[in-house]
Amino acid sequence: MKKNSILFCLLLFIVSNGFSQKQEVDYVNPLIGTAATGFAKGLDGGGTMPSVGPPFAMTNFVAQTGESKMSRMNYYYEDDHIIGFLASHQPTVWMGDYGYVSVMPQTGKLRVLPKERALTFSHENEKSTPYYYSVLLNTNHNQHIKSEIAASSRCAILQFTFPASQDAHIIIQGIDLNPELKDWANDYDQRIKTLRGYVKVNKAKNEITGYNPDRMSAQIGPALPNFKGYFVIQFDKPFQSFGTWDGDTINPSSLEQYGTRMGAYIGFETKEGEKIHVRIATSFISIDQARKNLAMELNGKNFNALVQSTRNVWQKSLERFKVKGVTEDQKTIFYTALFHTMQFPREMSEYGKYYSAFDDKVHSGNSYTDFSLWDTYRALHPLLIFTHPERVNSIITAMLQMYKEGGRLPMWPNPAETNIMIGTHADDVIADAYIKGFRGFDAGLAYKAVWKDVMVPPVDDTLLKYGDRDLWTGYEAQAGLTYFKRIGYVPVDKTAESVSRTIEYCVDDYAAAQLAKALGKTNDYKQLLRLSKNYKNLYNPSLGFMLPRKSDGAFDSKNEKGGWDGFTEGDQWTYAFGAMHDVPGMIAMMGGKEKFAAKLDENFSGHHYRHDNEPGHHYIYLYDYCGEPWKTQELVRKHTTENYRNQPIGINGNEDCGQMAAWYIFGVMGFYPVAPASGVYAIGAPQFPEITMHFMAGGKERVFDIVAKNLSEQNKYIQKVSLDGKPLNTAFISHQQIINGHQLVFEMGPDPNYNWK
Repeated sequence: MKKNSILFCLLLFIVSNGFSQKQEVDYVNPLIGTAATGFAKGLDGGGTMPSVGPPFAMTNFVAQTGESKMSRMNYYYEDDHIIGFLASHQPTVWMGDYGYVSVMPQTGKLRVLPKERALTFSHENEKSTPYYYSVLLNTNHNQHIKSEIAASSRCAILQFTFPASQDAHIIIQGIDLNPELKDWANDYDQRIKTLRGYVKVNKAKNEITGYNPDRMSAQIGPALPNFKGYFVIQFDKPFQSFGTWDGDTINPSSLEQYGTRMGAYIGFETKEGEKIHVRIATSFISIDQARKNLAMELNGKNFNALVQSTRNVWQKSLERFKVKGVTEDQKTIFYTALFHTMQFPREMSEYGKYYSAFDDKVHSGNSYTDFSLWDTYRALHPLLIFTHPERVNSIITAMLQMYKEGGRLPMWPNPAETNIMIGTHADDVIADAYIKGFRGFDAGLAYKAVWKDVMVPPVDDTLLKYGDRDLWTGYEAQAGLTYFKRIGYVPVDKTAESVSRTIEYCVDDYAAAQLAKALGKTNDYKQLLRLSKNYKNLYNPSLGFMLPRKSDGAFDSKNEKGGWDGFTEGDQWTYAFGAMHDVPGMIAMMGGKEKFAAKLDENFSGHHYRHDNEPGHHYIYLYDYCGEPWKTQELVRKHTTENYRNQPIGINGNEDCGQMAAWYIFGVMGFYPVAPASGVYAIGAPQFPEITMHFMAGGKERVFDIVAKNLSEQNKYIQKVSLDGKPLNTAFISHQQIINGHQLVFEMGPDPNYNWK
């Protein structure tokens, strides 16, 4: 046995048996959030997957338990079959996969279609970490195929341990357009008419290559004639038989295949316990680039070495946060949440080049994609400023490249723009980073792009309603902006989701205003700040809510279901306090601090707050603004405890590319970024005795220690706070105070301190 194999086995033995000090990476449980089932009836599961690969990997390598589509993840914990090991690019449950390819081992009669080749498994025989995955697949002869994954950002090694068999196979599926999966969110007709995947078998090289042009979200994005997910798959055992397949038709000895639901296969004899290694490389540029990616990432590495190198990368990322004084479960929840904040946006570049789905061309440079910005501008991107500041400039540069190549900043690229959700929240991310000191991107271009978002309506603005998941008609940006600027709000009779749009456009205007101010554009700043107050034009004082208005100025009446139209994923309560950028303005609008606090009380006591969705994620912190921070402290304890668990049903609502996790991380740290581009955090309440952050800011390595003295189940209230020994007599702390500070100390007690506010 080779030396590195012995060391690898010893490492797994030590970690699994607890005979060594656990590292941060050992607490990550990628199965958290993988259940389709939610916390209660009618609630979604977490929408996560137990993928293998480094932070922000271009390709996620994962066991596939069912045929995925928009609304269905590739892995569900409730499933008991595996249909393949997938090179996936599906970011979350309500977005689609693209350029995927899968590999599946089997013994016995050749079976190629997903339902036919599926093998059962038990979670008792499954191990999932960010750097290694294994499972025992049950064959038809009461035997097992042990299947293992190790991965880098664009490549993977699969290790299959076979039983003795004269008929062992490995099935490659290069594309999967299954018309049986068609539903309201997934149109297969056009894709089946126009797309053809391709595979090629090279027996002399023990290799299969090909490409997959499928994008599951194609119906809500532009046509991309040049888009393909390329792959190179190499085997370390010569195969005795081979062929291709298309649907249920198997073509023995065939070397090439085109089709919409097709692939290839190889066959051989195996001895008991024989290991076969499959090396996979992916690319969005070419097959040649896939080979280069393979050489860059896997050259000289065997399976065990790849496991170890990816583990090391994760450990270096996760150890930037150190926690003390918490239970093993709390550590698992915390570091798994941190893991979930380090998966998206995904890398889209390949060693100095990248394919852009915004102009369908290959460019020089670095890129990212799968920005779930309606979700992630709230907490994920502000958290990346601490956890991965070295990526922030590149992420914003990727957005600016999309602007240059497509004419607009991204809203939800998958990998092309899809117009999913509302608002132009790339504006907030860019402005927030600039306000917090990031200068490694083209600020002039950034301002030009942000200005276009907030000032230039989409082409058909007054002609289209822009409903959720409408077929592609062009960049949506701030749909209804014509009316927003002309009459001061988005009218419900002209544009869908009008109330939510109005409020969120105001947030974007505020962020753009702060960027203008920082760049010395005083007149623009004043104009944008005025626009950021437009949300007030929807406030109905007699009913106490921001409600839909028609283009003639009249407030709309309730619909036939007894509610109001005009909201995104919610109702009047969901957006009652949505103007996060102007909380003092909302307080004045609602009649002062006492009335505002009473409305908040009604929101929470009436169970209107929905932690399983993003619009209200800042609501808990609004008591800070009206002089009742102890209520924020109570609610932080409640919601960091109730909404996150160390189990597959472990996230209350879709994770949404790291937003749920980022909310939790800020929650337990004790402060939260309510208003983007303000440079200010609202104080919550720390939930751990000590958290230490290690991060870079201003070119210097910083260490920031958060200490909660006397913290306990009963002692959940802040008595006083000090920063570097000086009292903090306000419920707010600035970004500059944090990056220039060293230690934030909370003294906790069993009763509220009504004088600290």
